[in-house]
Parts: sequence; structure tokens; C-alpha cells
Amino acid sequence: MFKAAQQGPVKVITANDLGNGLVVFLDAGDGWTHDIASARVLEDGPELEAAIAYGQAQHDSRVVIDPYPIDVTVGEHGPVPIRLREKIRADRGPTVAYGDEERARLTGAQRVPV
Repeated sequence: MFKAAQQGPVKVITANDLGNGLVVFLDAGDGWTHDIASARVLEDGPELEAAIAYGQAQHDSRVVIDPYPIDVTVGEHGPVPIRLREKIRADRGPTVAYGDEERARLTGAQRVPV
């Protein structure tokens, strides 16, 4: 289970798009972006609390699922997650290849009719 952000470092709000399951980040225009570089960076306080409440309203409206804040540092290319789990999510996906193509590559087999 993931750990929610703690007080301290700056944060961004992340969730999953309910339509396609992809990772999204809250942007400055109260929209959702797949690119963490476009995410709104928030400090502890009223703005963060308002963003969390907005994310929950988006969850309740079935736009996104499970929004929560993550700790980030801000580098020259924008926010960078601190925790490994969030780094993987920000890079759009699993650390291993998967799916039918990968199964075929690994097994060297063609699909066998049933």
C-alpha cells in the first residue's frame, strides 16, 4: 500500500483517469495531464487542501479515481517524485514489458488455437 505525502516537500496531486486507467496529474487549470512536467506544484496549506478537495470532487464525479498528493522536488524539467512508486507511475507504467507481444517474445511460440 502506498504512503500519502507528508508535511514538508512540495507536492502534486495524482490519480488515475477513470476512462482509460492512465496516471494523471492535476494541472494549473484544474484539468488533468499525463505529463508530470505540466502538474501544478503545491505547498502545504490552503492551496494544497483546496486541490485535494477538488481531486476528491473529481473522484466523486467519476472523472478520476483515488486522487492523492505526492511529495516531489522541482528540477529544471519540472516536478520529480521522491518515492520510487511515484517515479514509476510518472514514467507511465510498469518496469517490465507485458501483454501478448511480450508473451510471444518470451516463449518464442505462436498462439495455439483452442
